[in-house]
Amino acid sequence: METIVDVDYLVVGAGAMGMAFVDAVTSAADVSVAIVDRRHGAGGHWLDAYGFVRLHQASAFYGVASTLLGAGRRQVDGPERGLHERARAAEVCEYYARVLDRLTATGRVVFHGRSEYRGEARFESLLSGIRFHAPRARLVDARYLSPDIPALTPPPFAIGDGAHVIAVNELVHLSRAPERYVIVGAGKTATDTCVWLLRSGVSPNAITWVRPRDPWLLNRAVVQPDPAVFLGMAADTMAAAAGSTSAEDAFLRMEDAGIMLRIDPAVTPTMAKTPTLATWELDLVRTIDDVIRRGHLRGVASGRLIFADGDVRVPADTLVVHCAAEGLKYPGLRPIWTSEAITPQPVRVGFPCFGAALVGYVEATRDDDADKNRVCRPSPYSNTPADWAAMQTIGGDASLAMAQEPDLRAWSNTTTLNPVRIPADRVEDPAVRAATARLKEHIGPGRARLAEFAGHV
Repeated sequence: METIVDVDYLVVGAGAMGMAFVDAVTSAADVSVAIVDRRHGAGGHWLDAYGFVRLHQASAFYGVASTLLGAGRRQVDGPERGLHERARAAEVCEYYARVLDRLTATGRVVFHGRSEYRGEARFESLLSGIRFHAPRARLVDARYLSPDIPALTPPPFAIGDGAHVIAVNELVHLSRAPERYVIVGAGKTATDTCVWLLRSGVSPNAITWVRPRDPWLLNRAVVQPDPAVFLGMAADTMAAAAGSTSAEDAFLRMEDAGIMLRIDPAVTPTMAKTPTLATWELDLVRTIDDVIRRGHLRGVASGRLIFADGDVRVPADTLVVHCAAEGLKYPGLRPIWTSEAITPQPVRVGFPCFGAALVGYVEATRDDDADKNRVCRPSPYSNTPADWAAMQTIGGDASLAMAQEPDLRAWSNTTTLNPVRIPADRVEDPAVRAATARLKEHIGPGRARLAEFAGHV
C-alpha cells in the first residue's frame, strides 16, 4: 500500500543545493514540492558537522536566494576584523530550519525527513515504514554532489590494535589531552582542525600533520561580497593567467598578486580545491613543523603510522584524528535537465548555492529543457591546477551563456548568492568601475590562456 503524494516536484536532498532550488522555483512559480531527506531536518551535512566549523566563505554567498544568511555585516573584532561575517554550524542549521518552516507554511512544500528515496518517484519513511509515491512529480536529484564528511565516512586507512583513532567531530568531547595529535588529511577540515587546536592552546610541537598533498588556498580577504573586491580579484586572476606559461605558473602568479596562499613556501601545492583561508590562519598552521609527506596513510597501530615506504614512530599515547574524507565529489558534468531528472550543479565557479538557485529560477520561467540547458550550463569543481584551469574555462562559458539572457541577469543581480552582483547603489562607485574595467581588459587573454592549459583549444 502506497500513499500518493500529488506534487509537481520531488526533490531528493534537503542540503544546500536542494533548498536553494526549492526556494527559487517556488518563489518564481505557483508549484508544489515534496522534499525527501534521510536526515531529520534541512541543512544536509551541516547537521553532522564538527563543532568548530564555520563557513569558509562569507555568509552572504551561502543559503537560498530569497533569504540572507546572517545580517550582511562586517566583523568588527577578532582576527578577521573588516571581513564579512562567516556563520558557524549552529547558525547555518538554524537558518535552514527557518527557511524550511517558511516554505512549508506556504502549503505548497511538504518535508519528509528521515525518509529514504527508493527510486521511480517512491520513498519510504525510516520511522513509520509508510511508503509514498509521487507519480506525476518531476524528480530533482540534489544529492549528485553531496560531499563525504569524516563523521559519516570510515577512515581510509587500517586501524590496528592499540591505536586510538577518532573522527574530527569527537575532538570537542575529549576528556584528556593525548601526548600527541596526528591530523590526517590535507583539505579544509584538516586545516580547520589544526587552527582550532592551536587556538585552544595545543602546542604546535604536539601536532603531526599527515598531508599527502599540499593545497592551494584562496585568500579570504579577496573573496568578499563587495563588487570592488570580488571583481578586482577576478581581474587580477585573469591578468595572472594571461601572463602565465602553465596552470602551475598561473597559481604562482596569483600568489604574488595576493589571491592564492600556500602553507609551506618551499612546497609547490598539487591540490587546487581552493577553499578560502585567512592570513591569520595561515600564520598559525605554519607553526606546525612536523608535516609528513609520504603519500596516503595506509594504517595506524600502537606507536606507529604505516606508509607504503615504511613506518613512522609516534608516542604510544597518540590520538589520530580522521579528517580524510573525500569531501567534494567529482562525478563528472551532466546536463542539468534530462528526461530522468533535474540535477542542480554549480553554474558559476565555486558557488553551488547560486547555481542551484539559478536552476530553480530557470525551471520556473522556461518551458523547453533544451533551452534551459542552453542558458544554464553546469560547471565542475577542481582538484588539481589543471582542473582549476578547466573549471575556469567551463564556468566562464556558463557565465557568458547566462549573461546573454536579460531576465537571468536581472534576477541574478537581486541575490547576494551571486558573487558578481553589483547593487544599484554601487554601479557608479569609482572602485567598482575601475575593477570592472580591469576585468574587461584581462578576461579575454586570461580565459584564452586557461583554455589552452585545460586543453580546450
